[in-house]
Amino acid sequence: MAQTIITNHIVKPSSPTPLASKIHKLSFIDQMQSPEYIPFIFLYENNRSTSKQEISKRLRQSLSETLTIFYPIAGTVVQNSHVDCDDTGAEFVEARVHAPLSHFTQNPNFEELVMQLFPTADGTETRNLSVKISFFECGGFAVGLFLSHKLVDGSSAAAFIRAWGKTCCREASGIIHRSRGQTHLSVHPSFDMALHFPPSHLPPPSMYLGVKREKITTGRLVFDKEKVEMIRKLEASRSEVKDPTRVEAVSALLWRSFVAALIKAGTGTGTGTTLFPAVHAVNLRPRVGLPDRTFGNCSLGVPVVLSLDEDEGEDVVSRLRATIRGVGDDFMKGVMNDE
Repeated sequence: MAQTIITNHIVKPSSPTPLASKIHKLSFIDQMQSPEYIPFIFLYENNRSTSKQEISKRLRQSLSETLTIFYPIAGTVVQNSHVDCDDTGAEFVEARVHAPLSHFTQNPNFEELVMQLFPTADGTETRNLSVKISFFECGGFAVGLFLSHKLVDGSSAAAFIRAWGKTCCREASGIIHRSRGQTHLSVHPSFDMALHFPPSHLPPPSMYLGVKREKITTGRLVFDKEKVEMIRKLEASRSEVKDPTRVEAVSALLWRSFVAALIKAGTGTGTGTTLFPAVHAVNLRPRVGLPDRTFGNCSLGVPVVLSLDEDEGEDVVSRLRATIRGVGDDFMKGVMNDE
């Protein structure tokens, strides 16, 4: 795919971070995260004839305002201990793609092509946020970004992106208000995760810790609303749980299908028991009494272990629900004691 890099900016917070907030301590869960980045991609049609220059300007200005609120993202991580909120800022790249947006959305190799809409790895080595705006020939554009997993989980990342979007669209009356030239949140993110999950003397984890270098294949499965409802009814008929959630039902179906494929291939059919953990990311905020606005990594991957030789009628949904809902204060104490 042919594209041209037009500009490369560093976007800093619109207001300096106060001295009292210059050090943001990492929590125990933050410290456990490997130095990798969470990718997000958003594709837009331009139906309002807004110029590329105006779109870029709005995105940069609103990002600057949003970084004032989520100031740790604009800082520098220091030795897996804390963030120096030094207002280093975020990388902001603007590119021109020599193709229409439909070249991506209608291409069977979409998942490979879309990687070219993200910032390069060079921009993410020292910054917690890198953004790339790609303008297409048709007037549409893409916003690709990398957010440091050392600072955010899915919930915190979503809160940041929503705040940026609201600011950009100037639809901030209920969330953001301005006073004396400053930008404030009516419901401000809470940055006290380290008080609830005190940091430890953990060395920085490797990005590839525990990952084997082997050839793997990935795939994407898409279920529409009607299919998901069918799956829920199917799994409810197999389980004591008569109201499985969408996640529980689809997870159970995927695990059954995975095991069936292994059995067909002759894997794990010898002596002994073959165990397969299904890992779910669990949001800890409601389980340990923290508000939704809590910023940082407040989720953990919780394994639900099932064995290959279990009876085909195993109540997978019940096992999933019991394990996930059993996550709470006692679970976290066990994790921290086993550090």
